[in-house]
Amino acid sequence: MTAPNPTEHPKSDPVSNAEKDPENWVTGDEAMTGAQASYLKTLSEEAGKPEAYDTSLSKAEASKRIDELQGTTGRGA
Repeated sequence: MTAPNPTEHPKSDPVSNAEKDPENWVTGDEAMTGAQASYLKTLSEEAGKPEAYDTSLSKAEASKRIDELQGTTGRGA
């Protein structure tokens, strides 16, 4: 079934590849992006966990850490 509008997902296909587990990212082992680093630093400060900010994290590790800190700070809810 195709969606009538290319920006719409078919209702019969609830699974989308837009979100993947960071463990399955092809580029997950690469260094985190500048945007991730900036956001992670902000979140770690807001959460009172400056040790959570680590410049050596991979993209996948940074994504997981961001998810954890969002839960702590209430951001991204």
